[in-house]
Formats: sequence, C-alpha cells, structure tokens
Amino acid sequence: MRNGNRAVHRHGHDEGGLLGSLGTLPAMEMVMANHSARRLAYLLLLLLAVLVAVLILTPWMQNVDGAGHVSALTPLERTQTISAPVDGRVAKWYVTEGTKVKAGDPVVELADNDPQVLERVERELQMVEERGMNAQSRVGAVQDRLARLEEARTNAIAAARSRIQVAEDRIRGAEQSITAAEERVKFARFNIDLRQKAFDKGLTALRDVEAARQEINTAEAMLRQSQAALSASRNEKRAAEEDLKRIEADTQASVESERANLNAARAEVSNIKAEVQRTEVKVARQGTQKVTAPRDGTILRLLAQPGSEMLKSGSPLATFVPDAYKPTVELWLNGMDMPLVRAGDPVRLQFNGWPAVQFVGWPSVAVGTFGGRVELVDATETKQGQFRILVTPDEKDDPWPSAMYLRQGVQARGWVLLKNVPLWWELWRRFNGFPPVIADDEPGAKAAKGKG
Repeated sequence: MRNGNRAVHRHGHDEGGLLGSLGTLPAMEMVMANHSARRLAYLLLLLLAVLVAVLILTPWMQNVDGAGHVSALTPLERTQTISAPVDGRVAKWYVTEGTKVKAGDPVVELADNDPQVLERVERELQMVEERGMNAQSRVGAVQDRLARLEEARTNAIAAARSRIQVAEDRIRGAEQSITAAEERVKFARFNIDLRQKAFDKGLTALRDVEAARQEINTAEAMLRQSQAALSASRNEKRAAEEDLKRIEADTQASVESERANLNAARAEVSNIKAEVQRTEVKVARQGTQKVTAPRDGTILRLLAQPGSEMLKSGSPLATFVPDAYKPTVELWLNGMDMPLVRAGDPVRLQFNGWPAVQFVGWPSVAVGTFGGRVELVDATETKQGQFRILVTPDEKDDPWPSAMYLRQGVQARGWVLLKNVPLWWELWRRFNGFPPVIADDEPGAKAAKGKG
C-alpha cells in the first residue's frame, strides 16, 4: 500500500503512470486481505486455545440457590403475639408502636365489665378451701373409725380363737377321762369276776361281791360322764368355730364399708383440691389484668382499640419482636434441588440493604456475602412444592451484620455450596440438564456417572 502511494506521488502529473498505478491496486488489496485473514485466524486460534485452557483449568463451585428472609431459630425468638389473659376491655396502653420495652415492662391494662369480679372469685376460693378443710377432717374421722374397727376385729377374732382352743383342751381332757374310765370299768369287771368266783367257793363274803358290783357301776357311770363331756366339748368347739366365721364375716364387712367411706372422702378431697386449683387460676387471671412484656424487644403493632372493643381471653393485643435472638435465615429451595442439601453444608448469603458483589461459582472472590451452615432441612414441602431450610451463622466465617441491618423479615438470597468441578464439566452438566451431585449410595448412581 505504501509502494502504491509512492508511485502515485512520484508520477502525479503523468496520466499514463497514474493509470498504470491504478491498475495494480486490486491485486495489492487482495494480497493485503490474505495477510489480515491470516492474522485474524491466528487470533481466533489463540482465543480458542485460551478458552479451552480456561475451561479445563478454571474451577467452578457447584451450588443450589434459594430465596427467603431473616428469622430466628427458636419460636420464642421470633415475632410473636401478646394475647389477652382474661376477658375484658383495653383500659390503658402503656406503649405505642415502635416502643422499646424491657422484660416485665407494662404493655397494656385490661378492665373487666364487673369491677368486683376479683373479690367474688376470691370469696369463692375461700369457700372452696373451707370445704376442703371439712373434707380433710372427715377423712381423718373415717381413718380413726377404720383403725378402731380393725382393732376390734382383731380382738374379736383372737377371743373366738381362744374359745376354740379352750374347747380343744376340753376335748383332749374328756378323751383322757374316757380312757381312764374305760380302764377302771375293765378293772372293775375283772375284780367282780374274781370276787364272784371266790364267793362261789366260799372264800369271801357277799359284801365283798356287792362292793365289787358297786365299783363297776361307779366306773361305768364315770365313763358315761366322760363321754358326755367329750360330746359337749366337741359341740362347744363347733360353736366357737361358727362364731369365729361369723365374727370374721361381720367385722370384714364393717371394715370394707368403712374403707369405702374413706375412699369416698379422699375422692371428695381430691375433687375439692382440683376445684381450688381452678379457682386459683381464675384469681390469678383476674389479678393479671396488667399485661407485661415477655422479654426485651420492640412493640411492632397495636391490635386492639382501647375502651370500646370487648376482648375474649386469648385475643391478640399487640405484635412483639424480641431484641436478643440468634439470627437464622429461612430459604426455600426447589424440590429438585432439595435431595442435594444436608445439614452442615456451607452456604453463602446475600442480604437486602447490604452492598454485595456475588460470584456464584467463585465464592472466595465474592464481596459483601456472609457464610452460614445448613441447620435444618424440612421433612416435607412448605409451600408450592418448595422445601424450607434453616441457615445459621458459620462460626468460622465473618460475623453477620448487626441487628440494625439484619432485622427479622429482611429478604435474603442464599447459595448452598456443593463441590468444586472444572468449568467445562459444569457447562456440560447444565447443557444436559443433569443434577449437580448424585450420592454414591443411591440406586443407579454408578450407571448415571458411567453414562456421564
């Protein structure tokens, strides 16, 4: 091109030379175009080589993302509603919306329609307590009667058994008397035989025979008396045994009846104690008409109008936000990504209102994001096929923003970090629509990885 310009300049006044120079211009331009194309091709090849090197060497952090908001880990630390403990109307508000309160500070005072309801409930409690004292006295009286009945039963049974023992002793004495009488009768009969034989031989007098006959009559009479005593003793024993059975039955019935009375008295005492507790609850509720703050925090909304509105027990009075809480982020993940997330997985978080520059695949170079750990993965869907996870601060990472920036309800976005892969692998995976991770112990995992 420079040679052509020189030729034109040198022969500027020569029409023939000008025409000759103009005739060589297209060929020169073609030569120049070939050199430019070659340089462009070299440049494209160089860029392609750099791109391939980048794809091969550049790492990429796989992740699943979700959106949510800042909350608290435990229900006591989350936004809560202050409710009315008793029926009544709002008499006075001690706070306004946005008021900072300490634990125990008065929030609202309620008033009942009946100004003397507390006095009447206290009198009712006093009467129920008096009934309880009387019932307890009846229990003591029944216990005393039961103790006396059991003692009398024991003594009566012992006396009856003593009578049976006496009858048994008499039976044994009568049996011994019968044995002695039988021996005496036997001896008397033997003696009269001897006397009779001696009298027949003239060796003894008739008086001795009569005396022997009188002796056998006396022995037989004693035998019959002993037999009668034995029969009487046996009858006495049977009567004593029947008396023992009657005493046991009668006294057992009396004792069981008194025990039933004792159980009834104790049941009455238990019922009265339950009634006392219910009445004490009424007194306590009527005495807590001034509602206080459950802990340090901020009154967010007032939900009841003073004076005009009649409230039931449990009706909401105000919305309360605790101050001290462990910040937690609730994130909702797609149901397709949920199986990849486990408790303890690292998370990068970005909060609304906090400047940040996020590089999803390279979290180490991100600015303004904060680290967290998955605390909980819900066992079932939360809304519209999405699953909720709870993320708490990572103690090994930078602390989260202060409560002034990180209030409950602040929107947040999070990325659950999975594992490092080459950039080309991630692009290939996304192009084929494969999930980021498949656990090795899942069915078909090896086959899926083999196909990949």
